[in-house]
Amino acid sequence: MKTELLLRQTRRHLPAFSEGEIEIAPIEKGGSDRRFYRISCAPGESLILVKYNLERVENRHYVRIAEFLTEHGIAAPKIYFHDPEEGLIWIEDLGESDLFSFRDDSWLVRGALYRSALDEITKLHDLPQSEWSELDGEMPPEFNAALYRWEQNYFFENCLGRIFGVDEGTQRELASLPALKEIADRLAGLPRTLVHRDFQSQNIIVRAGHAYLIDFQGMRPGLAEYDLASLLFDPYVRLSAVEREELWSYYRGRRGLQSATEMPETLRLCAMQRLMQALGAYGFLGLVKGNRQFIGHIPAALNSLCKVVAEIDLLKPLGVALASLPDNGWIP
Repeated sequence: MKTELLLRQTRRHLPAFSEGEIEIAPIEKGGSDRRFYRISCAPGESLILVKYNLERVENRHYVRIAEFLTEHGIAAPKIYFHDPEEGLIWIEDLGESDLFSFRDDSWLVRGALYRSALDEITKLHDLPQSEWSELDGEMPPEFNAALYRWEQNYFFENCLGRIFGVDEGTQRELASLPALKEIADRLAGLPRTLVHRDFQSQNIIVRAGHAYLIDFQGMRPGLAEYDLASLLFDPYVRLSAVEREELWSYYRGRRGLQSATEMPETLRLCAMQRLMQALGAYGFLGLVKGNRQFIGHIPAALNSLCKVVAEIDLLKPLGVALASLPDNGWIP
């Protein structure tokens, strides 16, 4: 859709924001199939316009989930107007600083921002099912064994296959390891809460020292440990073991959970799942969609996956296969 038409739509739906001269500029945003624009109005005033793909059902959930988060005191951008026929959403502009942009700051700075992010996700995880049952039909299907298996196969096909050229026979052999199915079944059998689904540093906006959640249209019932693993094992940033432990302890304290001396197995298994999903996405987005910047994140994610898999019983064949992948010269 041309920017001139988007400006006309903005003037029509939000006249209070556009009485004078307004300008529009595209925003580059990760691997999303949505398009983002910053609309500047009066001096110091702006808002974000999102153009989403009408064919992708998940995009339709964004507005209702945003309203739900706000209703429950969870920091998220305000919705100004939604045009479902055109696939347009005008939302609050929270600024350009995400948690990722603070990756080189001291832990004194970063730690406070991470704790703010955990404060918000804790509110989501603590919501009882009676509160979020109203979203039935307005968010994606829950995490189940089939979805966990899909994440695993997504990794084998798009990372091992597309990126590293592992043959299909070896992919099938690794994917059929009984332990992987057992992990999927085990995770699917645990009690669920609401999860963000993509809780990583680029989906957390920081404004005035406070964290806000964005890109939450994939929110669904799942395991809180999946969100925690997404943040603590985020391939986009590097957290030390001490920093990871500190954040894990802080999260447990906020939820009133009993402390433990080592990482629980559920968190470790969720980290494996999340890293597989991320690596599969990097391969698909990098090679199929042509967003090659994602390929640069593969080494960090793969290194984390190797360490996690090494600590999981019965996954030794997968650990051996990962360790045999080339360290360099593999980029297509």
